[in-house]
Amino acid sequence: MTGKSARALAFCVAGLALASPAAAEHEVYYRYVVLGYVKDVKGAPLRGVTVEAIREKTGFSYLAETDGEGFYVIVSRLGDESLGERLRVKAGSQSTTIIARFDPRNRAAERGTRLDFLGKKAVERPTWFASTLKRFLAR
Repeated sequence: MTGKSARALAFCVAGLALASPAAAEHEVYYRYVVLGYVKDVKGAPLRGVTVEAIREKTGFSYLAETDGEGFYVIVSRLGDESLGERLRVKAGSQSTTIIARFDPRNRAAERGTRLDFLGKKAVERPTWFASTLKRFLAR
């Protein structure tokens, strides 16, 4: 399955789960999305790179793979109680730590951040998250 297909499937499964008795587990306030791009030092996208987000508190990890544009999406299970939790995100041999930041009172907006791996540095761009997610969902 391609990275693009896997991402689309993940969001479809989450949407279908809303009709099940365990719907609360799949509501927006139970997930935290990390998405972004992995590119080489010259800005060329890297396809097929495994990206992993690991919850430092539990050690549980979530995986994704970059597509032809170097794009990845990781949907992790973090609820309101996870505000401020640390996530170690790895892309190939690179690694960085991010903090789960969101407003626990807002139960409508998607929660997440954009994290790009550009050459040898990781750049978090939380203000770009919503627009990047919107473009991904419109594909």
